[in-house]
Amino acid sequence: LKMSWFWFYLPLHLLMAACLCHSIKAPTTNSQQSFKTDLFNFYHSLMLADGKETTVHLLKDIPKRYYFVLEEGRALAPFTITVTPCDVPIEWSILVHKASASFLGKAARGDHDTEEVSKSQKAPSMVSTIFNYKGNSVETYMGMSSHSALYMLEFLSTERDTHITVYLTTDTTSGQLYPELPVDPRIDVIGIGHTTVTLTWKHSPSVLQHRENIQYCLLVNEKHNYKSLCAAETAIRSSGMKLPPTLALSLSPYLLEPQQVMILSNSELSIINKASSGEVRQICMGTKNTYTVLNLSPSTQYYFDIFIVNLLTNASAAYTGTFARTLEEPEPKVTELKDGKVIQVVLDGKKQKFYSLQYQARHKKIQFTFQLCRGQVRVHITKNGKTVALENISGLRYFLLKGKLLDTYLVQLRSTEESNSSVKVQVSPHFHKPLFPLLPESLKIKSFSKLRTCNSVTIAWLGTQEESKYCVYKKRIEEDQVWMELRSADRCSGPESRHKSEKVLCKYFYDINLQRAVTTETIKGLDAGTLYLFDVYLFGPSGIPVRYHSKVVKTRKKC
Repeated sequence: LKMSWFWFYLPLHLLMAACLCHSIKAPTTNSQQSFKTDLFNFYHSLMLADGKETTVHLLKDIPKRYYFVLEEGRALAPFTITVTPCDVPIEWSILVHKASASFLGKAARGDHDTEEVSKSQKAPSMVSTIFNYKGNSVETYMGMSSHSALYMLEFLSTERDTHITVYLTTDTTSGQLYPELPVDPRIDVIGIGHTTVTLTWKHSPSVLQHRENIQYCLLVNEKHNYKSLCAAETAIRSSGMKLPPTLALSLSPYLLEPQQVMILSNSELSIINKASSGEVRQICMGTKNTYTVLNLSPSTQYYFDIFIVNLLTNASAAYTGTFARTLEEPEPKVTELKDGKVIQVVLDGKKQKFYSLQYQARHKKIQFTFQLCRGQVRVHITKNGKTVALENISGLRYFLLKGKLLDTYLVQLRSTEESNSSVKVQVSPHFHKPLFPLLPESLKIKSFSKLRTCNSVTIAWLGTQEESKYCVYKKRIEEDQVWMELRSADRCSGPESRHKSEKVLCKYFYDINLQRAVTTETIKGLDAGTLYLFDVYLFGPSGIPVRYHSKVVKTRKKC
């Protein structure tokens, strides 16, 4: 047998006469009658291509039919049909119409006459359903035919509009369009952590034969497994994400949507889609058959699907998906706070973990003091399980709280930036002995542009009503260092971290009238056209310094 699209050569009136004759013979089922009705009008029907994957769009409750013909030419030739639903379950079936072999053969060649047509009308004919299926799995039918026959594929979606792919081939000797799955297509979970899952799977025979054209792609999501890459992509698009066709399987560049992140490292392509339904990751890792998925959320169930993909044809086959739940995050360690003791906490911005501090009150009134050293920190204070303070802090922040003896306070700290943050914390009932100095209204340093010269600058800063010590430091920097210097400055570090050559002066001052509590200083001996970083440190009775916000000033190039 061989494939022949004989209707291109068959005169329409002969074909219709043959079909009408067959339709009078023998009682038929509804499907068979529908088949014969289509045969009567199939001169405008859809023909299914051989050896090519066809995308079929289905409207809800409206059947769609495709045809192909097997013509007598050699005995017992096989053919296969693979149907891949890309969304909802569908119904599909294969019907066959067998007719006179000599008539179909001669008609295909155009070698016919009126007498032959008359004979064909008397030839026996039979319409039968040889296969039907309902579901959303990828299904393949393998058939063998020894008669000339016209086949019809009927597809129906009863849930909603959808699309599918159909692949027909009568050439089973030159290799399959789809990559081959191993005998055991299951994915094994061999390791589970708080934020990681390690997977392994059997190699596809296609990888061993065509390594350069085959690769594995992994889909990770929080909803369910997908039975085909086509179905996965449809679900991602329907969630509001626009996804390039077939997951950038050719690794060609394309424009990502704002909700997409593409990561290419160590020959692995990762696409992360953000949506309200959860995060969806797609990772292509070449021909490795073991992979560890990183940066997952603790105590979360994930679904994993592996697709073996032919990069030349974009055809794919799906392994049997699996799922795993990451381990629960361990309870954070709680550090006990002691009266008057200062502790400095460094917070990991990437992991976004809470750092917990606990304090049991020995007085009815207590005061929490936070000094932000670097980054941005969110503070959450609870008393006996109820929130009493919640805010992002900057600079120096005090919380005066009232309660009962033995009340339990829990302080949770978290960095609000991706970079690390740090903060100093103290709790104390002794309000009359403040740990930090009295602060001015603002910790900004001001410079006077009109007073700048080639070798000097004038700066000013606010003071307070109590006499305090102020020390000024300077540091020469380059243009490309400004952002890093300001970004990485540790506002909790004191002059002990500075080089002695950077010290300019120390002075005491105060003013009862806050409006006059301002001091200025002219720093001389500078180089022309040069950037300088200036810092002022304020010391209180306890000796713990508070650092003003750094100021960058450039001397004049010409005077």
